[in-house]
Amino acid sequence: MDVYEAVASRRAVRSFTDRPVSRQTLERVLSTAAWAPSGSNLQPWNAYVLTGGPLEELKKRAGERLASGDAWDEPEYEQYPSALKSPYAERRSAFGKQRYGALGIPREDLEARQRAASANWDCFGAPAALFCYIDPTLGRPQWSDIGMFLQSVMLLLRSEGLHSCTQMAWAKFHRTVAEIVSPPDDLMLFCGMSIGFEDPTARDPRMGRAPLTETVTFVDSL
Repeated sequence: MDVYEAVASRRAVRSFTDRPVSRQTLERVLSTAAWAPSGSNLQPWNAYVLTGGPLEELKKRAGERLASGDAWDEPEYEQYPSALKSPYAERRSAFGKQRYGALGIPREDLEARQRAASANWDCFGAPAALFCYIDPTLGRPQWSDIGMFLQSVMLLLRSEGLHSCTQMAWAKFHRTVAEIVSPPDDLMLFCGMSIGFEDPTARDPRMGRAPLTETVTFVDSL
């Protein structure tokens, strides 16, 4: 798979089979992704990978929290601005419409939307998951570095025939994740990432993208 194919085929998959992902594959992906760029080579990512029993235990504990109606953890960072301006608000709305529309869930059925969202904390059935932490004393450029690392991971997973889904949703249960992975106190959970083989029977359409004219300006003459 060349780079163009990896980028074009990468998408957020929300339905996985239980086919295991080998430790060797995950190590190969992550050792190569470590070459992702970072300012002054800080390499600010701290990744924890769960499979097998530890991942099942995390899913179990998260499921118990959901079933009991336990409140989400106190947020450690703002995932979205409280008021998204145009065009970002429209894009987010279009995402929700397409995502839940594909599941046959109308906008007004909040209970069904919540049930669909709860699949996040089962990693959509994936047999492997990565949890990415950052030192919160670092700045915005280092968050950007983490994004480049995660993108590298996702593209390398595609070259292995695997899919993924990054999930800021896990930040809402960061205390539960910490119970399993025991990160140092000075690290903060940014996101999770479900990893596995896509379930080919699932309805999981790819989200569209804005036309190039909306996001790119070529300045090639004066």
